[in-house]
Amino acid sequence: MGIGPAVAIPAAIKSTGMELDDIDLFEINEAFASQFVYCRKKLEIDPAKVNVNGGVMAIGHPLGVTGARCVTTLLHEMKRQGKDYRFGVISMCIGTGMGAAAVLERGDCVDDLCNAWKIETNNFLSKDAPQNT
Repeated sequence: MGIGPAVAIPAAIKSTGMELDDIDLFEINEAFASQFVYCRKKLEIDPAKVNVNGGVMAIGHPLGVTGARCVTTLLHEMKRQGKDYRFGVISMCIGTGMGAAAVLERGDCVDDLCNAWKIETNNFLSKDAPQNT
């Protein structure tokens, strides 16, 4: 349990067509200090780009709002840092070794004419979903 973000983060970033180095900030929920340290080291994330305000051990959060806390903290910090901070990743571990991650883009950094990352195929549907939609 706890190391799911080390797998979920690369998968989420890859699905956008980006690389780990394209991400400006990371907010990884800290279930335990050792879990967070393992994930950061495994992914070789620059410590200056991850949990810059301290993680949940420093900030805390009520039970059941991990995702909301991570999203809010990340988006607020990206806005505070300015337009150079365009892409962020949140991630958390889930019991039994699973992990979840999402890539977020600040809307005020995208111009009206184009988006930075064009995705040619949508492979987010399950294999059972109809493929003609």
